[in-house]
Amino acid sequence: MGRRRNRGRKVNGILLLDKPIDISSNKALQEVKHLFFAAKAGHTGALDPLATGMLPICFGEATKFSQFLLNSDKGYRVVAKLGERTDSCDATGEVTETKPVNVSKKELLNALDGFRGDTQQVPSMFSALKHNGQPLYKLARQGIEVEREARDITVYHLELIRFEDDLVELDIECSKGTYIRNIVDDLGQVLGCGAHVTELRRTFVADYPADDMVTIEQLKTDREEGLSLDEYLLPIDSPLMDYNEAVLDLDSAHYFCQGQALNYPDLEEGDLIRVYDEEDKFLGMAEVDDQLMLAPKRLVVY
Repeated sequence: MGRRRNRGRKVNGILLLDKPIDISSNKALQEVKHLFFAAKAGHTGALDPLATGMLPICFGEATKFSQFLLNSDKGYRVVAKLGERTDSCDATGEVTETKPVNVSKKELLNALDGFRGDTQQVPSMFSALKHNGQPLYKLARQGIEVEREARDITVYHLELIRFEDDLVELDIECSKGTYIRNIVDDLGQVLGCGAHVTELRRTFVADYPADDMVTIEQLKTDREEGLSLDEYLLPIDSPLMDYNEAVLDLDSAHYFCQGQALNYPDLEEGDLIRVYDEEDKFLGMAEVDDQLMLAPKRLVVY
């Protein structure tokens, strides 16, 4: 049999997609990949169909560094409805409990205090986490529930934006792996009336500005007008700016790109380092090994 031809063009970079409501992250990814006619793409940190907002999409070589975005802090704006609890903790689920809402603003503010800082959270059965290779939400839809381990999370910022009747709007900044609908469900339990998410928007990922987001509709319009969509792409190394950098001369860069570890001054074992050549070309990430050598960890192939 002949070799399978790779469909699509080689595209490298990161797009900050403003994901629309009512489609899955994978559906949004496939639409964007088609618009760019890209050979390879993947998203970082799925958003539920109910959720909108920042969904970084990595193209080509940028997929090698998607884990750095998955591990980054994130921000959300969420609207919760008090008085109703659902099996999915959001408006897409079935209502399992209804209670009157007799909550004062002071009681709400006191309850929110318990969610700030370092806590533990048990992931929802309606999350994308996998159990024996199956996403939990698929098991949940079959009426199957499995035990989940609590995970350490940090809520850096939690601000009450609005409290009107049975609606609560919150601004939240948190660590990776934090499920906002779990916070809302737990808040409802603390208040004694139940609650679920009705609106959810991711406002930021890492240090990426919201102003850099682009919608699928804008991408479609630009393509119809013959404009280059690549203008929206951020550099491959844009998620890595918090790491120290090393700059290699052209000879050292050649050997580094061949997978060889190199001597470099002022290294500490275990550190992750951004590596460039003297022409400011990003070569990849290195990890300092136990010999204090700059060892290639993820290399970019241009």
